[in-house]
Amino acid sequence: MKHVLLARVQDQPGVLNRVASLFRRRAFNIDSLTVGASESRGWSRMTIVVDATRTSARLVAANLGKLVAVEEVTDVTHLPTVARDLALIRVRCAPEERGPVHDLVAGFRARVADVGSDSVIVEAAGTEEDLDSLVKLLRPRGVLEIVRTGRVAMVRGGNNGTES
Repeated sequence: MKHVLLARVQDQPGVLNRVASLFRRRAFNIDSLTVGASESRGWSRMTIVVDATRTSARLVAANLGKLVAVEEVTDVTHLPTVARDLALIRVRCAPEERGPVHDLVAGFRARVADVGSDSVIVEAAGTEEDLDSLVKLLRPRGVLEIVRTGRVAMVRGGNNGTES
């Protein structure tokens, strides 16, 4: 089972390396790890997706919490969250096929972000399953390149997800 952990960490060089090194040393598997600026100067937020079939998510969170640069860690797996992945997908597309491609991606609340002479780049945000479905539908047209982020998540309502 995949668990989603949210962490508030100091925004300083080496923090991501320390987190990744912890996972390596303890042989924890990271499904996805994203990090970015937060609402507070000097702090970042991490969204970490771990496979808890081999290692307890509670153990992973406890080990993360021991790192000096980590202020709080919360397992939000069973809380109501808004979670999204982002994908950029370059698809082979002749000029006369742009309309049908646009219509197809619009059904996924995606958009054409760039148009080239023989391809388009589709930008999509959604659940991992939604993005997998979109890619599956675009494959027959000729997917040339894909880049995807890991998951980002935020607890619904007033709780910021890093308070226990």
